Amino acid sequence: MSVTSDLHSARSTPHPRAVLTLVKPITWFPPVWAYLCGVVASGVSPWSAPGPVLLGMVLAGPVVCGMSQAANDWCDRHVDAINEPDRPIPSGAIPGRWGLWIALAMSALALLLGTALGPWGFGATVFGVAAAWAYSAEPVRLKRSGILGPGLVGLCYEGLPWFTGAAVLSAGAPAAPVVALALLYALGAHGIMTLNDFKALEGDRQTGVRSLPVTLGPARAARVACWTMALPQLAVVALLAGWDWPWHAGAIAALLALQLAAMRVLLRDPKGRAPWYNATGVSLYVGGMMVAAFALRGTGG
Repeated sequence: MSVTSDLHSARSTPHPRAVLTLVKPITWFPPVWAYLCGVVASGVSPWSAPGPVLLGMVLAGPVVCGMSQAANDWCDRHVDAINEPDRPIPSGAIPGRWGLWIALAMSALALLLGTALGPWGFGATVFGVAAAWAYSAEPVRLKRSGILGPGLVGLCYEGLPWFTGAAVLSAGAPAAPVVALALLYALGAHGIMTLNDFKALEGDRQTGVRSLPVTLGPARAARVACWTMALPQLAVVALLAGWDWPWHAGAIAALLALQLAAMRVLLRDPKGRAPWYNATGVSLYVGGMMVAAFALRGTGG
């Protein structure tokens, strides 16, 4: 056992820095961005309701997404002991059952804050919290499926916050175009989540998690992920062009073209290049989301 592990094992309470690491602030951006896309797509000025905008951002990112990360790390502590033993729970920086208590406390906080966003916001919060536990925890543990697991995460990272932002700002169900594009971008996010599974390939294989990189192998899984990301965006381009928003459609097509160039680089070394693509191609993907949201402003949510 290392000196660091010895020090961690002697702790009875979590190290504050380890708690911050547990909730992974870097993962908060996608749902916060998607919530803002929904706010923009609603057609309602965010300055007319700054409270719900700010609360929704906090709820989508630090609270619900942070809670989902804590829950996943607690439920994955045996997998992480193989893949990343220095993470807070397997390393002992968060000792005992503190990881579970943090995830449960954040779940309760999410539900409490969700009540302030009205029935649509609260309903979305309940769904998001339930989905986080269904993804990670036994006996459901949808993470075991390379289809259902990434699909659920993509829905909660991109589609659900987009829908929620539009519903909260417009105080009602969003318009059909808003829902359609939110679902398309959520579907495309399945590919992003598949690429994210490359980092856990060995631990997933040993513990029976049937991610696409495990079941298909890195090369085929990367090709499936690329098609999954590209096709929904092509559908978005077609819909925006058909709805007479050609400039927005053209901008998203240009962003997609850049992604396709990045995908060619990814496919040369899927496992090695997956982190690089997540920092480049995914940025282009979420940029297109905001372009689409601005196109939808005229629908009135």
